Amino acid sequence: MMTRQRKWMFYLLAFLVLGWGITPWQPVFLGLLLGSILSFYNLWLMQRKILKFGESSESNHTTRGIGTFTRLASGALAVVIALQFEEQIHLISVVLGLMTAYIVIFIDYLFNKSTD
Repeated sequence: MMTRQRKWMFYLLAFLVLGWGITPWQPVFLGLLLGSILSFYNLWLMQRKILKFGESSESNHTTRGIGTFTRLASGALAVVIALQFEEQIHLISVVLGLMTAYIVIFIDYLFNKSTD
């Protein structure tokens, strides 16, 4: 499941790079690209932390958390970058791009849910 989600995120990032290079809406696609890159990082971080959380719960150890603060900080970083380069990066697109990992997770769930 995790590998599938990362694969779909790579496809989406490739599509956004093509959109940035081909279309006249470069600030929009650059914002989506920035948000999606940080969203991909957040997805990877969350998957890694969940694996560690599962391993520690199997061995009855405690763990620090699943990295919520780090994911929130990366979102804040994306907004700061977009505000710093207002002319080149569309802010609303950055915010939408930050949500792409959750959309990928949801779509992956819908296509691959098991029928019990």
